[in-house]
Parts: sequence; C-alpha cells; structure tokens
Amino acid sequence: MSIKPITDTEFAQFQRFIFDAAGISMADAKKALVMGRLSKRLVYYDLDSFGKYFQLLAAGRYPKEVQIAVDLLTTNETYFFRENKHFEFLRTQALAARGRSQPYRVWSAASSSGEEAYTIAMVLADVMPGLPWDIVGTDISSRMLEGARRGLYTLERGRHIPMAYLQRFCHKGTQEYDGHLLIDRNLRNRVSFVHANLNAPLPELGKFDMVFLRNVMIYFNLETKREVVARVLAALKPGGYFCVGHSESLSDITQTVQVVAPSIYRKPG
Repeated sequence: MSIKPITDTEFAQFQRFIFDAAGISMADAKKALVMGRLSKRLVYYDLDSFGKYFQLLAAGRYPKEVQIAVDLLTTNETYFFRENKHFEFLRTQALAARGRSQPYRVWSAASSSGEEAYTIAMVLADVMPGLPWDIVGTDISSRMLEGARRGLYTLERGRHIPMAYLQRFCHKGTQEYDGHLLIDRNLRNRVSFVHANLNAPLPELGKFDMVFLRNVMIYFNLETKREVVARVLAALKPGGYFCVGHSESLSDITQTVQVVAPSIYRKPG
C-alpha cells in the first residue's frame, strides 16, 4: 500500500499534537521530517494516509502508540562534550564543592540519548573521586531513555571525548559492536534516567546545584519557555547554575537569574 503525501491539514494536526504533548512549536518547514519519522508507523498499521494515523492517535485506544509518536517527533541529535565551555565551567564548580559533605547534584533536563548526562558524569568522576555526586537525566522520549540507560554509542558520537576519558570511562566494541563504544558500567550506575515532560508538572527530582537545559527552548514559544524555565528554576538550589545552549538566552524569559557568562546563569541566594 502506498502512503499519500501529508496534506497541509494533516500536518497542522500533528503540529497541534506535538505542541499539546510537549510544548514544541513545529515549524512549517518540518513537514518532510514528520513524513520521514512517522511513515513506518503507518506501514505498521497498514494505513495509507497521515490523517488516518492521526485519527488512530486521537481515538485514545493506543496510549503506547501516542508515546511512540511523541518519541519520534521530539528526538534530537547530540554528542559528547557538545559546547564544551559548559563542562569546563562545571569542572570549576565541582572543584570548589569538593570540601562539602552533601552530594553535588546535576540535572540534564533534556538528556535525549544520554551523551550530555554521561559527559557530566565523566567530569564529576574525574574531579570528585571518592566524593558524593549525583546526576539525573530526564527526557520526554521513553525510547531515548532506554538507549541512554544502555550507554552504547557509535564511535562518531564520541569523537569529542578526550582520549584520557575514552580510555578510562569507555569500552571499544568488538564483533557485532564494532564501531561502537560502551560507557563503563560503574559510570552508568551513577546516572539516573527518568521520564519527564518539561511542559507538565515534573516528578519529584530533588534540588540541584547545576541544571543543563540546552538547545531545547528554540522549539518552544515564549509563553512555553517561561513556564518551562520556571519549573526548572524551582528545582535549582539558591546559588545554583543554569546552562542553556550557546544560541539561547534567558533575557526575555525571566529576570530572576543573574548572567555569569554567555549562556550561563546563576540563581540568587
């Protein structure tokens, strides 16, 4: 059965669907992306149009399929040590925290497939050996979280990992895993991955010393950005730090934080 190209009306339905589910404002230019990512689901259900697939989602009889659709439409590419200045800043803050007794806690708030959370873990394991620290990674995509917990990546995704960290925290795959790396089990055990939708009330995660919410807000409208940032800031300790993507800013979103450096903010206290 051939699948009909998505119509403007059908695309508008999926734009509304992903906005309601995740607060993401999907640009009109993303029509090809929607077709590419959802086509296999139409084949799975033997459907010939995106409108019929939307009706299947809207009927409410397939909640797992709704989550699959959300997963497919919210997945973003990432890699280890992306925008490295933030990890250099993390290293400085972790070094300064080594004398205290309570765990140093970091939240990767849109962790996708886990590279950001494991990058944070490598830095903390290096800087705070034998000291308490805790990392939580959250994402709206259950499929991404499953992959993150596994900790298996292509070598290309790890091209920015320093050699010393590769040797210490990663295992090179062989045979069927040739061309891949596996995060060391001890490091994987230090990171908790939790399902969370930033556009809805958050699970109880505790308070954090630093939060990474990077390269996500570009998909939100201004009202949604303000709501998401307010939720995230509520989980940040007074005096804690908030990192956004280098192309992002909080200047028009909240006045409750102080600029420390471009894309790095501090919560007063």
